[in-house]
Amino acid sequence: MDEEAIRAATIGELTPYQTKVVIEDYNPAWPAWFTWDRAKIEAALGATALSVEHVGSTSVPDLPAKPIIDILLQVEDSADEASYVPPLEAAGFTLRIREPEWLEHRMLQRRSEPHNVNLHVFSPRHAAAEIRRKLAFRDWLRTHEDDRDHYGATKRELSTREWRYVQDYADAKTTVITEILTKALP
Repeated sequence: MDEEAIRAATIGELTPYQTKVVIEDYNPAWPAWFTWDRAKIEAALGATALSVEHVGSTSVPDLPAKPIIDILLQVEDSADEASYVPPLEAAGFTLRIREPEWLEHRMLQRRSEPHNVNLHVFSPRHAAAEIRRKLAFRDWLRTHEDDRDHYGATKRELSTREWRYVQDYADAKTTVITEILTKALP
């Protein structure tokens, strides 16, 4: 994703990544952090939350990760921000990314105690294949140590580089993610 696309999708000020990407060893507290967040999200949204899943590297035991809990929230229509953004904002999240051209993806963040969260919002009607991809990638890494270790080593190596935006780091992982997904998705 180029800077123009990052700028177009970002709500609020776009600032360059201020520090190096920090990859930590797996923290066994991460699942409990997710459980705490899921309860907050479900309490805020009720039946509007069709599914709340722990995704990303913190959801895979023994995988090193940035200490940010990635959550996949499914709602009926992610384009209908009025149905879910206000209650999530009241629960401490801030809408930071709006990508109507990419599967109506929205991303809210919480950057505060007790830990940081990226909350990715999709709906099955706009993003069924992407939802399946995210869950398949997580599930594959949970059960295939060789690919988990390869992905972890890639993340550690990439974290030694300088990145203007954290999206640039994420984009740099695309080749290895695609390689693993060819095995994870039938």
